[in-house]
Amino acid sequence: MKHLNKLFAVVLLFAGLSSQAQDSNNPWAISFGSNAVDGARVSAASKMEDQFSQYFNVKDYWNIIPSVSYLNVTKHVGGNFSFGVTGSVNKINKFVGERPAVPGNYPVGNPGDLSYYAADGVVKYSFGKYLSNVIEPSAHIGGGYTWLGDASYGTVNGGLGLTFWFTEMVGLSLQSTYKYSMEDSKMRGMADPGRKGLDNLPTHMQHFAGLTFKFGGKDTDGDGIYDKDDACPEVAGLKQFQGCPDTDGDGIVDSKDACVDVFGLVALNGCPDTDGDGIADKDDACPEVAGLPALNGCPDSDGDGVTDASDKCPTVKGPKDNAGCPWPDTDGDSVLDKDDKCPTVKGTLANKGCPEVTEEVVKKLNDYAKIILFDTNKASFQQQTFPVLQAITSILKEYPNSNFSIEGHTDSDGKDAANQALSDNRAAAVKNYLVENGIAASRLTSAGYGETKPIDSNKTKAGKANNRRVEVKLVK
Repeated sequence: MKHLNKLFAVVLLFAGLSSQAQDSNNPWAISFGSNAVDGARVSAASKMEDQFSQYFNVKDYWNIIPSVSYLNVTKHVGGNFSFGVTGSVNKINKFVGERPAVPGNYPVGNPGDLSYYAADGVVKYSFGKYLSNVIEPSAHIGGGYTWLGDASYGTVNGGLGLTFWFTEMVGLSLQSTYKYSMEDSKMRGMADPGRKGLDNLPTHMQHFAGLTFKFGGKDTDGDGIYDKDDACPEVAGLKQFQGCPDTDGDGIVDSKDACVDVFGLVALNGCPDTDGDGIADKDDACPEVAGLPALNGCPDSDGDGVTDASDKCPTVKGPKDNAGCPWPDTDGDSVLDKDDKCPTVKGTLANKGCPEVTEEVVKKLNDYAKIILFDTNKASFQQQTFPVLQAITSILKEYPNSNFSIEGHTDSDGKDAANQALSDNRAAAVKNYLVENGIAASRLTSAGYGETKPIDSNKTKAGKANNRRVEVKLVK
């Protein structure tokens, strides 16, 4: 028991070395339970593939005593790292020799029910918690000292662990540690596994299973609320706000206060409203004058939706698109200039402010069209036709929002194909003249019908003259 007393004295010494926090709420962790020493088989095996074979053969190779046999105290040192010490006791009655030449199980002997004591320093890295903060894997390294019977030796350690948390502060910890002996020499003196006592101190595996408790909650900001219950653990605050501050004293916690340093209204998330229009000063484009929410707190005297500052006619309603002023109607036809396709000529609403083409106008156009004369069998105009074309052009300009089709016709003299081509060309010639003299091409179409649409008999000279014609039609 003299070594056991030494062990726990070392544990208590190491436990007081760290001053950092285990986590934000509980700085310390203590674990205790059972440990198992894996018969020194790692050292005994000469080949890498043998070193971890039959790893979980507890019955044949592990040394376990039926009592609490280890204690670990840990404190966090920043990030995911923690530092701690582990003390353990055991009794070695199973020791594993090297595998014989013929493959089979390792030979196991009793070295004399040797007492086993160990004190180890541990630096652990946590990989974080997973599956709803239940599973926490970790890795650790460190070193320590082991007493085996009357012998003692130093070890360099490393391994893996896994903790299953039942609650925030209570969990089940499992850990395996590879302990490399500083005096290991391939188990010299242990060729006979039945030999009592050891000449050398071997490398081995040690396993731990036990309960872990976290404790030692602290009050970092000194506001009388422990960190684990403090919503603002780094800043002193008020109990009614779970430890969070209210700097301006307006009853709104700083984290929810949009104006932390200025006393304000609850309805405005802690911000003031100087002009009392229900809009916080920080969001009010006109904080000194009451206004409308839709206009960011600015007034609109004429109620047209344009702020007085931007309204060029602040006392008369007008659209925003016209800077708050009414739209003009230059020609007085009740169609506003912005919608009037003919803003300087009176028209009708149905025709978007442009004058409508009446039947009289269409008749007048066709009266002119009848006297359009072409050179014989050609699409070129006779000289006396140009005043007629100018008259037609002038009429079309009076109706800039109307579209027209130009149609060409011939008598029955000559071949059908030739008549069709001639009528197409003559209709196109009229259209081209109109376009060249200021009529938009998009308003005009042209087509020839040859001799297919006569309006008189082709048996008389007068009838043929009537059939050779150009017609202008309104496109609706």
